Amino acid sequence: MIVVRTDFSGTYKGIPVLAEWRRRVLLLGAVAAALGLAGCETVGSIGTPGAGIAEVQPASKETSVNIASLTEVIKRNPSDSEAYNTRGTAYARTGDFADAIADFTKSVQLNPGNAAAFTNRALAYRQTRRDDLALADFNQAIQANSNHAPAYLGRGNLLRSQGHLEQALNDLNQAIKLYPEGAQAFHARGLIHQKENEQALAISDFDNAIDRDPFAAAPYQARAQSLAATGKYAAAIEDYNAALNVDTKNADAWAGLGLCYEKTGNATKAREAFSHAKVLDPQNQAASDGLSRLAG
Repeated sequence: MIVVRTDFSGTYKGIPVLAEWRRRVLLLGAVAAALGLAGCETVGSIGTPGAGIAEVQPASKETSVNIASLTEVIKRNPSDSEAYNTRGTAYARTGDFADAIADFTKSVQLNPGNAAAFTNRALAYRQTRRDDLALADFNQAIQANSNHAPAYLGRGNLLRSQGHLEQALNDLNQAIKLYPEGAQAFHARGLIHQKENEQALAISDFDNAIDRDPFAAAPYQARAQSLAATGKYAAAIEDYNAALNVDTKNADAWAGLGLCYEKTGNATKAREAFSHAKVLDPQNQAASDGLSRLAG
């Protein structure tokens, strides 16, 4: 999960703004986030719907101050495309996608070559379930700058969610080529390999994602699934525990952990893990099935 910093440092055209924003972080961080990491079948979310990029946080005094500061920047520089892009990022981070989209739209009107603003608007469209508009914006971003890795990452994740796996794989390969330091594209590509039962390739990609971002839960959970699929239950247990160390409320990870304990003959720990999953998500079918097997 990409977490945008909240420390004040530096200025943008004389106005104090967040250090990350001053560095013109996109909605996803610099390249990260065409969909922040969260879950194994999807890559992340800002809020609930769709899949997104950066962590949404409730409106706070700091957020309000920074949006106000960025508004002052825009008043002083009404033709500054990047100022609108930066404020749009701030709005999106709080879940205000309508205002974010309005700012990104103004940004690309002022500078039709602003690939970052097209990418950010696409990501915001995904949050509002307008995938057709998102795809068009990802295409525009790539047309504006064919080396803009976040656009390939975002489009790849969108195509993956629609089942266009070959096209998605091509985009994720390009994202990795352009930005090999990023974790998200490796994670997303690993999910494609996992879905196609290419577990060795999936595990390799999850390894790379974890190397680049060891504090994200999703790649550990995804790797655990692939390890379990190849019968490596002890290693899978370690990864599920790592995922749960980051997010103890992940019902699917608890259910997966329970299954691995069950496979290794540890019924007590399996029952405990399945029970945790059921408390967090009473509808979790894997946990229900596991408890039924252990009761029988």
